[in-house]
Amino acid sequence: MAGSTLLAILKLLVIFICAGWISVWLLKPTQIWTRKWKHAEESASDTIFGYYGLNFAVYTFPIIAIAIIGLLFLDLKAGYQRSRSVGSSSIILSNPLVVNSLLGILSSIEILVAFLFLVFLAWTYYSRISNDFKKLMPDKSLKLNIWQLKYLRTATRFGLLAEACLALLLLPILRGLAVFRILGIQFEASVRYHTWVGTAMIFFATIHGASTLFVWGVSHHIQHEIWMWQKTGRIYLAGEIALVIGLVIWVTSLPQIRRRKFEIFYYTHHLYTVFLVFFLFHAGDRHFYTVFPGVFLFSLDKLLRIIQSTPKTCMVSARIFPSKAVELVLPKDPRLKYIPTSVIFLKIPAISHLQWHSFSIISSSRADDHIMSVIIKCEGGWTNSLYDLIHAELDKGADKRKGIPVAIEGPYGPASIDFLKYDSLLLVAGGSGITPFLSILAEVDSATSKSRFPSRIQLVYVIKKAQDFCLLHSISHLLLNHSTRKFHLNLQLFVTQETQSGVGIRELLNEFFSVRTVHLNMECSNYVAYGPESPTWMAAIAGFCSIIFLIFLIFFNHIIIPSGKRSKLSKDSTPTWVVDLLLIAAFVLALTCSTLMAIILRWRRLKKGIPPISQKEIKPLDLSSAETRNALEEHEVHYGGRPNFKDIFGKFRNETCGSHIGVLVCGPESMKESVASACQQEFNLGAKRKQPCFTFHSLNFTL
Repeated sequence: MAGSTLLAILKLLVIFICAGWISVWLLKPTQIWTRKWKHAEESASDTIFGYYGLNFAVYTFPIIAIAIIGLLFLDLKAGYQRSRSVGSSSIILSNPLVVNSLLGILSSIEILVAFLFLVFLAWTYYSRISNDFKKLMPDKSLKLNIWQLKYLRTATRFGLLAEACLALLLLPILRGLAVFRILGIQFEASVRYHTWVGTAMIFFATIHGASTLFVWGVSHHIQHEIWMWQKTGRIYLAGEIALVIGLVIWVTSLPQIRRRKFEIFYYTHHLYTVFLVFFLFHAGDRHFYTVFPGVFLFSLDKLLRIIQSTPKTCMVSARIFPSKAVELVLPKDPRLKYIPTSVIFLKIPAISHLQWHSFSIISSSRADDHIMSVIIKCEGGWTNSLYDLIHAELDKGADKRKGIPVAIEGPYGPASIDFLKYDSLLLVAGGSGITPFLSILAEVDSATSKSRFPSRIQLVYVIKKAQDFCLLHSISHLLLNHSTRKFHLNLQLFVTQETQSGVGIRELLNEFFSVRTVHLNMECSNYVAYGPESPTWMAAIAGFCSIIFLIFLIFFNHIIIPSGKRSKLSKDSTPTWVVDLLLIAAFVLALTCSTLMAIILRWRRLKKGIPPISQKEIKPLDLSSAETRNALEEHEVHYGGRPNFKDIFGKFRNETCGSHIGVLVCGPESMKESVASACQQEFNLGAKRKQPCFTFHSLNFTL
């Protein structure tokens, strides 16, 4: 009872702080806020906190506080069993409302939030530009006429829209300190919000910069203004550098480049540090406090991830599939628990010292205490190098095999096991998209009789060639035997690029015999994967870092800047870039102190020596028993065509008698859109009967 009360209090506190932070952004463009805020800054300048302490407390700390409280909420919530009930309101909000090849799959809540954000941007722009035009005065320095001056003001205010987007840009890609996890949004799903906001930011920033250069050009001042590094106010050259870097990052992140030249995308994205520094010099510290929450949490999150992935461990073993895929078996601490569909990031120094790649875990921490596994389809440069590396060890004798060091970051996953709340599950996978569902099936299979889990699961698996069927190797026992199942499992396999007659599940099971296992030397490391720190400790580190930052910021400003000039900083002799450097110095020192704290916590968890690791060997297939033959008859194989999801949905709805069905899809975007359209039609049909049946969820097996 006390725990549920505390959960409710924490939830209300998050809602209250979030509402206050949003209200500040809504009031910020108004003249009332401008006058009140100017007076508040002048009053704060006479105190020990200064105007910078006030800006940090009002603009920055609310988001940090939401992250801290949210981590405490998630840690406390993990100790309570989630309700099995499915609310109709949640179904309406999560199901796809728009399915479009250009926009993707959008739910009602996503469209609503996007619409409100656009309204906020329009409100901000209108309020600022209308006030500017009322107070329009001729510019004597640039000698602009009235239309040029209006155009310059218009361009300037587009910079504020880019600033609003930048304030949200880094929040969706947090992993350990993820604010979005409070809303039940997984990391891989929130990445697209980062893409949307980043595109909007570059759009507004380009209009802001290009229009300003245009006005300078028509007024014949471009050669003078473009190279200016002012002592006070906006530093134009810093803004131009930030814009160029932002454009480089955006162009190299386009799908055409990211998919074909991932290394270019990966390395250029690390220019974000330079971009943020020059944005600070251009906008000034007062504007930077509005975007600082995302920078603060992302930087701390990045450092915690680096500490977590050090030191490296070694692979336990690997399996090579005939479809040129590999399964890596990695050691983990028995206390490390994760949710199915979780993702880990891997770095293999033998291939690259810098590249990290994400993969879905296919195992269950409930069933395997000491190991976790991932399946990797080898189709790119990095993955092909991994395949060659494993294959080279397979060809060696057991006494000559070397260990393969690997750095592990994660696992990162949902806050709760949402799929357990459904009566039935319809899993749709394409190719490597099967990996998240292998973890779900392993979790349900390992559940005790007292646990609640879906009673009926249908797996629709779409592959190009029959040999890809071997990716189901880890759940072969579920496909073969009735007696080992606690639930009814039915497989519908679609092989799209082959037309074979008379080849069914029995013949395809022979692919499993082609899977080869190589046991690797583990003497290269004495460590296992321990996972991230607990949410409570991460909340403590975030709170500690914010306090240390504020202390250093106050200390530097009182020591370096003359006390009599702080209240009118824009008019004194201290360059604004010096104030910006003080902010950077305070932040770097705060991160350093927090890093030391995190290192101490990490080394307390590490153990010398790897505990004995026993892999759960998959038993040889027995295809002769009557029970196996009956089980195989339930599964279907289709060649030379793609699934008709409308028919599959209708049949499954009739078989489950209208129960609540969770639809999970993972695979190519075209498949997701087809499933979303079918789910949308079924949901509309269910609404007519006043009985919502299908709830759509999209998963990603990699990023």
